[in-house]
Amino acid sequence: MKGSSYSGLLERHNIHTSNVEHIVKSLREKKIDVRVVKRGEYDEEVVRWADAIISAGGDGTMLLVASKVLSKDKPVVGVNTDPERSQGHLCLPVRYTRAFPEALDKLSRGEFRWLWRQRIRLHLEGTGINPTPVDLHEQQLSLEQHSQAHRITTLGLHQRTPPENFSEPRLLPVRGLNEIFIGESLSSRASYYEISVDDGPWEKQKSSGLSICTGTGSKAWSYNINKLAEQAVGEILKIGKSQTGLNLPLDQNFIEKVTDQYNDALVFCSADGRLLYSVREPIVNRVFFSSRQRGFASKVCVRSRCWDACMVVDGGTSFEFNDGAIATISMSEEDLLRTVVLNS
Repeated sequence: MKGSSYSGLLERHNIHTSNVEHIVKSLREKKIDVRVVKRGEYDEEVVRWADAIISAGGDGTMLLVASKVLSKDKPVVGVNTDPERSQGHLCLPVRYTRAFPEALDKLSRGEFRWLWRQRIRLHLEGTGINPTPVDLHEQQLSLEQHSQAHRITTLGLHQRTPPENFSEPRLLPVRGLNEIFIGESLSSRASYYEISVDDGPWEKQKSSGLSICTGTGSKAWSYNINKLAEQAVGEILKIGKSQTGLNLPLDQNFIEKVTDQYNDALVFCSADGRLLYSVREPIVNRVFFSSRQRGFASKVCVRSRCWDACMVVDGGTSFEFNDGAIATISMSEEDLLRTVVLNS
């Protein structure tokens, strides 16, 4: 009735399942102890048990896996189990999906290098905060359900502990591999907050939300927030030519070259210790302004003035972030994620 193909969905499921079984069989043939857990079973106890963790899925699975690995000594390896339908930027090259024993042989012979990925840590403080997360993985929450989930966890927290007037900073038990997004739960409502970059002055802003990403995340949502389309570049070049009289070639090849050069500059190294913040669609008037729509920083502080907002880590873990809550977003060498790159 929805127009979806049942046979197509079943085929994708079978492909994923077959490739997971291939990974497990390859490991056990090497006499390696293996525990297979699904998303709902993946917790801190499983992470403590493992010497290394293999994420079997796509980039979304890799983000979920990484969020609970707080030690930089524990390697995480991503294997794309459906390479025809999933991009898998964070995973091994797709040929190892069906040839996983070859990847294991290279690992055992030391034919690889460590790839360290910086991650974001979050400190939360202020009035009326709730550090209890809502897990968005494998849930399809309406706006009302999302808000209700936060209210339930808030009620549960306050039943255990009397509410405090002002909470001291507390480090949240998740790390962001891609990005942190702050904004109103209702996307059509403007997000109102104050922002301070690298301990600079506080600036009042209204926008469609705030994204703060790592070098790893600069290829993901942040890239699509900030990239320019060829149509926009072409129109700007036409205006520039008419205003300056410069003999700019406005053919399609030149427009594509300029667009690609601009967009390529938005991506930076996964080991880079800087954050990239991006203000989505800032409202600028006599009350609100945005001195920079995006920029690099070592630390970003955000004070919420929102009505029904959340702070979401890698699209999977949501924290209530309403008026009076203050988030400090930064990086630490302690939070590096250890991944591998196989030698070709």
